[in-house]
Amino acid sequence: MDSQKKQLSSKRLLALDVLRGITIAGMITVNNPGSWAHIYAPLRHAAWNGCTPTDLVFPFFMFVMGVAMYMSYCKYDHRLTWQTFGKLCFRLVMILLVAYSLSFISRLLRGIYVDDFAEYMRGWLPNMRIMGVLPRLGLVSFFGGLLLLTFKPRRAPLVATVLLTIYCIIIGVTGSFELTMDNILARVDLAVLGDSHIYHLTNSIGERIPLDPEGVLSTIPCLSHVLLGAFAGKLITTHSEVASSRQSAMSRLFIFGTIILLTGFLIDYAFPINKSMWSASYVLVTCGLASLLLALLIWLIDIKGIGQSASKGQRISKKIIRFFESFGANPLFIYCLSALFVYISGAIRFTYNNVAYNLWSFYYNVCMKPLLGETGGSLASALSLVAVMWLIAYPLYKKKIYIKI
Repeated sequence: MDSQKKQLSSKRLLALDVLRGITIAGMITVNNPGSWAHIYAPLRHAAWNGCTPTDLVFPFFMFVMGVAMYMSYCKYDHRLTWQTFGKLCFRLVMILLVAYSLSFISRLLRGIYVDDFAEYMRGWLPNMRIMGVLPRLGLVSFFGGLLLLTFKPRRAPLVATVLLTIYCIIIGVTGSFELTMDNILARVDLAVLGDSHIYHLTNSIGERIPLDPEGVLSTIPCLSHVLLGAFAGKLITTHSEVASSRQSAMSRLFIFGTIILLTGFLIDYAFPINKSMWSASYVLVTCGLASLLLALLIWLIDIKGIGQSASKGQRISKKIIRFFESFGANPLFIYCLSALFVYISGAIRFTYNNVAYNLWSFYYNVCMKPLLGETGGSLASALSLVAVMWLIAYPLYKKKIYIKI
């Protein structure tokens, strides 16, 4: 039974890596348009309430992180020991170190053309954004892992429900449904982080509010992504001794995803789906959709064997699967490398036809925009970056080189 369970987990990692690769490719695409002024509507974040396809990629990645965390800690029987605690601490430190190193490099490269370089660099720490995508991943990985190993995967939905209930009470009692200075999230971010270390959002009347989409208080509901993802991992690997284990795993995951998706839509009436606040309905809807997509990939890849035969159609499917699997093998490394690539491209400045460009803006304005228009060229620039990252991700994948962050 144990060997069968390990075998099933290994097979599931293919669908898991594909989904993880889809999310990383999506994150690179939405974070790096050729021009922020020209973006297709589905590639924009919702202004406040609501959800666009862009609002799915980050929570999907955290959900997948929870699934992978469950499988990773199977060999430790999901027990909180000094060894597992040390692993959680090490990953938190590594992610934060990488995040703030990238922030420093970005400041360093932007300061190359500043007259008083030393003074400019001294302003980095006093104005550095403390939270962000990578710091949130680090915090969620650490505290989510602690909760998972403390309460065990079978209780993960209960712990997630408690966290979301507490968060709903905080939002409801304080009436923090609008983007104003009275919003409890803005008040906590301002008190804990300070105004110069926070991302500011602009509300409907043009006020800039110091409410960080990856802020302090909204980290609480984010932990539910890891917990629900871990429970999904448990559903995938349970009862693997039966012959129809793959079909059974897909069915369980589909039912689980449908339940939490519908629950999220029901909660939306009281606590609207909101990515910036990371509302409870947003957590449940995104986790539900991630579960359904993972179930679909299990059905396509592991049950139907898409991309496994030698027919022409299957060869095309296999290439698509391998494309995303390449990203999924080294997800955070490729994501960080894409950010570094854009930072360096932005620092390479020159003049062309008496117009000042950096390398990134030159590629968009001179190469992509004349061919595909402003919005089409903006998307093409982002997809070009995805293609460049694949040229790095695929050789690493082929050589089984895994750079963990």
